[in-house]
Amino acid sequence: MTRESAIQAAANLYDSGAFLEDLCRRVAFRTESQESESGPVLSAYLVDEIAPVLAGMGFTFRLVDNPAPGAGPFLVAHRKESDGLPTVLTYGHGDVVRGYDAQWREGLSPWQVTVVDDHWYGRGTADNKGQHSINLAALKAVLDARDGRLGFNLKLLFETGEEVGSPGLHAVCETLRDELKADVLIASDGPRLGASSPTIFLGSRGLVNFKLTVDLREGGHHSGNWGGLLRNPGVVLANAIASMVDQNGRILVEGLRPPEVPQAVRRALEGIVVGGNPGEPEVDTDYGEPGLTPSERVFGWNNLEVLAFRTGNPEKPVNAIPPHAFAFMQIRFVVGTNWEDLEHIVRRHLDERGFGMVHIDVDRGAPATRVDPDNAWVQWGLKSLEETTGKKPVLLPNLGGTLPNDVFAEVIGMPTLWVPHSYPGCSQHAPDEHMLGPVVREGLGIMAGLFWDLGERDVPHAAIMNQAGNTR
Repeated sequence: MTRESAIQAAANLYDSGAFLEDLCRRVAFRTESQESESGPVLSAYLVDEIAPVLAGMGFTFRLVDNPAPGAGPFLVAHRKESDGLPTVLTYGHGDVVRGYDAQWREGLSPWQVTVVDDHWYGRGTADNKGQHSINLAALKAVLDARDGRLGFNLKLLFETGEEVGSPGLHAVCETLRDELKADVLIASDGPRLGASSPTIFLGSRGLVNFKLTVDLREGGHHSGNWGGLLRNPGVVLANAIASMVDQNGRILVEGLRPPEVPQAVRRALEGIVVGGNPGEPEVDTDYGEPGLTPSERVFGWNNLEVLAFRTGNPEKPVNAIPPHAFAFMQIRFVVGTNWEDLEHIVRRHLDERGFGMVHIDVDRGAPATRVDPDNAWVQWGLKSLEETTGKKPVLLPNLGGTLPNDVFAEVIGMPTLWVPHSYPGCSQHAPDEHMLGPVVREGLGIMAGLFWDLGERDVPHAAIMNQAGNTR
């Protein structure tokens, strides 16, 4: 068998309907990790659906209890062929966000895959059941093509709590660091840059959510009798936020601005156009950090956002000065940002500008990660995708969104290559979530090509990966 025959075998799973059949079965599991009673179905997805597939491919596996109380389990699997071969770790998550059944358009259900032209609707089709299903199917195609061999060692980690912040994932990976150690992570999540653009991204921006509150007094007071005499918390908070980010989106808090965009990142982002796909909003070219291209602003820089702002009674306004105001804030950030000191940085900034009455509550945070675009594994992956598709792949130094990539890049310690099989318009986390049939078929071929190439002798190996600077 050849590389081409393995890729064709993976494509045949799409053409025959076998892949769709597998996906329909998986989407039917209501694995809503945000629901407290979801524990049994989360376990069932791993035990009844994923485990038999792995057993059929010669994996040994076990469930690992989650150290976080009430959180869903993990599945750890191994397929070892030889000590002298490269070792790869892959990852997926079996949980999904809430279905929001009533909000889907007529004729669609989150728990049933419905095919309408090229759109495959169903909860988890894009995030993440469709994506890890592509990888498992491609893996099986390569195994069959090589008569039951891969030519590399493979480890697999499944979690069931990614949509609620991956509780317990760091602790499990710290405990199992030696068991999960590999030369490289190759996994799939998030979107491509565009539906027709095969993409590799190397990490993700970090995330911190925080709340700003101004609480000045008990109860509202008549705006005619007290206007101009009482400080308005809405006005105070609006001005406090304006001191942090200007009307064009430029971050004004010096400690929340990242280092200069590295030259390797600039080179990787040259020529990449963000947006412009059907159904996407038009990019505001004059918004964000001056002097950066749109791709640099979303993949190489930080952005500070107001997610929600409330004061008074927006639904039924009254002629009264409100007693308090609050805003939910978020910063997405790249490697090099002092995110762990965010509360002190913002506190100092506000105090210096006379906003001592603004209270700060930091909710949660996730680190940023980024592999050097010049890393040997990155170049190997780009070559594989181009050979399979005949297209020049898009290389993103990191995803604009956030994934728990730090557990692989930092806790376990390895380069990370993410090959997404979704696209920006997939309605991920929203009603009418879907994946695109042509992307599924191309993704099956891409992953079959990657898995085939891992069995060749020209892959980067541990000695290369141990060189300094290859994991950031």
